[in-house]
Amino acid sequence: MFSKSQTNQNVRYGEIVESDFVPPWWAKNRHIQTIFPRFIQRRAKLNYRKEKLVLPDGDFVNLIWAGDVRKSSGLIAIFHGLEGSIRSHYTNDMMANFVKQGYAVVLMHFRGCGGEQNITPKAYHSGETGDAWYFLNWLEQKFPETRKAAMGFSLGANMLLKLLSEQPKQKIVKAAMAVSTPFNLNICATAINQGFSRVYQAYLLKSMVNNLLIKMRTIDYGKLLKVTESQIKQFRSFRDFDEHITAPLNGFANADDYYQQCSALNFLKGIATPTLVVHAKDDPFMHKSIVPVSERLSPSVCLEVSENGGHVGFMQGTPWRPKIWMQQRANSFFMPFIADTDTRTFTGDPT
Repeated sequence: MFSKSQTNQNVRYGEIVESDFVPPWWAKNRHIQTIFPRFIQRRAKLNYRKEKLVLPDGDFVNLIWAGDVRKSSGLIAIFHGLEGSIRSHYTNDMMANFVKQGYAVVLMHFRGCGGEQNITPKAYHSGETGDAWYFLNWLEQKFPETRKAAMGFSLGANMLLKLLSEQPKQKIVKAAMAVSTPFNLNICATAINQGFSRVYQAYLLKSMVNNLLIKMRTIDYGKLLKVTESQIKQFRSFRDFDEHITAPLNGFANADDYYQQCSALNFLKGIATPTLVVHAKDDPFMHKSIVPVSERLSPSVCLEVSENGGHVGFMQGTPWRPKIWMQQRANSFFMPFIADTDTRTFTGDPT
């Protein structure tokens, strides 16, 4: 089914290949791969600075910068997953990794995820690409001489793939990487509502509900939602939230309509940017059946699939010295596209 793809070899675009990720003996379980990096592994040291980016509708997103753009060999934009932030293990540690490679990096928090409540009812979701597209164009205007790439995790991966498909002629992002993408949102919403995976759902759903209730204290949702605060507190699944919150707030008929219109599976064919998608079959947030067939890929997309890896895990090494394989994979992939020493000098603000 797959052809082998080593991390130091060229990416095979338009194909599904077998990843060279192999889990260590102690971390073959998908839940260990998912939980250990989040709750046990020590975070990498990262010096960063914050910036607020005002959006066209008057709202804002919070940015996190690391590295010095003026001295860097490229700039990588990162998009986090559901309810993620700079505190997420995968964003913090990947940013620290990129800085060590000589890149500058910037994380765009989705609305409401940067530790500060937004001022409009609008919220982020798996297919909301407007804020990210504005952000990328802002980066291009701010640093026109710097080569750029983009990386998305989970929900951010889905969003990034959709954005690239919607903007097939874009020249801002030279290459993109998507990790643990929920290709089929409908199947994923069902899968995470079963077995032990419901623990992840409950953890994230609690954050989603709490953030919404906080916003409802200062913003009138009376004409936008048909559910009360007490009903919102009774939500038990992502589908409940998407049916009663995500769909009506964003003009979808219902949760199924939202899933159909925003699933990355429907956008892979339209991507023209060189893109690497990395996915583990045992991802507990999903079901192995969501892995696309090669016919769904564009000639610019390579899908690397591993049997193990969990959700945004891909951990190797030992329990006392764990290593994230995803970091070396990202370094290998991005280097040919943005590591250009001739583009280090330019005029502009270094932040």
